[in-house]
Amino acid sequence: MPGDGAVTRLRRYLGELPPSARALLAAELERASMRGEDVAGSALILEELRRDTREPGGPPAPRASHPQRLFCAPLTPFLIDQDGRHLGRVARRSIDPIWQWLCREVAPVEAKSYVDEVNLLLAADGPAAAEQVARTFQDVVVERLRETLAAIKSDIRAARNISGQIGVRDGAEDLREVYAILRSRDALALVASRLPPVIGNLNETQLDNVKALLDSPVGCHPDVFLHALIVVMSRLAAPWQLIRLAKRAANSDEAARVAQTRFAVAVDLVIAEIERAIAAMRAALEAGRRADVVPLIKDIHDAARALHTELDLSGDLPWARKLGAARSEAAALLKLEIESTQELVRRLLRPRQGAEASKVLDAVEVAEAEAALDLFGACRAYAGELAFSEATRRVDSDLQKFCDSGTQILLDALRTAPPAERAGRQSQVDAAVRFCGKLFGGEYAALLSKAADVAAKEQRAAARGQISLV
Repeated sequence: MPGDGAVTRLRRYLGELPPSARALLAAELERASMRGEDVAGSALILEELRRDTREPGGPPAPRASHPQRLFCAPLTPFLIDQDGRHLGRVARRSIDPIWQWLCREVAPVEAKSYVDEVNLLLAADGPAAAEQVARTFQDVVVERLRETLAAIKSDIRAARNISGQIGVRDGAEDLREVYAILRSRDALALVASRLPPVIGNLNETQLDNVKALLDSPVGCHPDVFLHALIVVMSRLAAPWQLIRLAKRAANSDEAARVAQTRFAVAVDLVIAEIERAIAAMRAALEAGRRADVVPLIKDIHDAARALHTELDLSGDLPWARKLGAARSEAAALLKLEIESTQELVRRLLRPRQGAEASKVLDAVEVAEAEAALDLFGACRAYAGELAFSEATRRVDSDLQKFCDSGTQILLDALRTAPPAERAGRQSQVDAAVRFCGKLFGGEYAALLSKAADVAAKEQRAAARGQISLV
């Protein structure tokens, strides 16, 4: 495993590649994997490339079909990036170890036959036949897993042994989810086929149609219902709207009444989405990917607000406690970012003296401060629901005062700067224009930019005048 510095540089390099190049690289690495070639660092590179292609609105990367992917296709809507146990979900990183364990321990003879047959069919461009072979192998695995999981149902030590064989913490729990999804794949595919690709607003007629589908013999089956709800959630433009199914089932917004219906699990799923978004936010902040945090803040805010507005969570209810804990965790993470943003801006825009005045600001540090200000802007917009309004208001006020008064100091310094300091002073003014655009808006930044141009011209005129006097 490369060191942290090497990983950071690799992520930066991959992030700078155009989407088409990332897609081609991912496809080529996957083809190499299919051929059995061991490319150094390929797992890390593919994980990063796949993370990029999972960004909202990003173009999907072409991915080579192979036996494992065909077998795991029914699991796709239920995969998540976080490790650990999650209601109705499977950790993405568990898929490869589980696949290898199935082929090694559960159905080794059938797995080899399946892989060989699918590779031949795919080479002959027979995807439909390959999919049918995958279904047959899935049936074999489901039957074998039924026996395996029944044997460890109440045996904690046996479950731990299987997790150890798989090589993933909570591997047995992920295996149970894989079994449940594969066993219900046809019913879940039927539910998916009767849903629109995107449900912009789960309201009125659409709400009744979806609830009728989940109340049907297919959707309401105990082995199907939870994962069917997740399929519905995956089609919602706003996943928190799943709460509305629970409200409709209870004919009430009282949490106590909602909790008595089988649709209560919809609320659990929405809270779980908030918790996963917070985990993703923590990981992005630790990796220095502030741009990835901005949409997560909005998602957390929207879901938290919906839980308060769509449901009556008054009283000491488990849902209210979970939501409170999630909001506190998000607030703690973002308060640190809010404070650090102020320090970043002050460090770059503070008046410089002596030899330091001639140094041009580092472009990476300026870009980092801009990303921090974008993140701060999201915090400012959604502070109320995420319980850090006071900290945001204070830092916002301090930043605005500092930039408002500090830019004038920087402009004056640029006007009177000797030639040796001109580039350094200009870089500070340019950074101030960009930062003020984030804080005060484009119109203010445009006015400041004009003032900076005037100051630069005055500085050059003064320099020419000094030369002519000499």
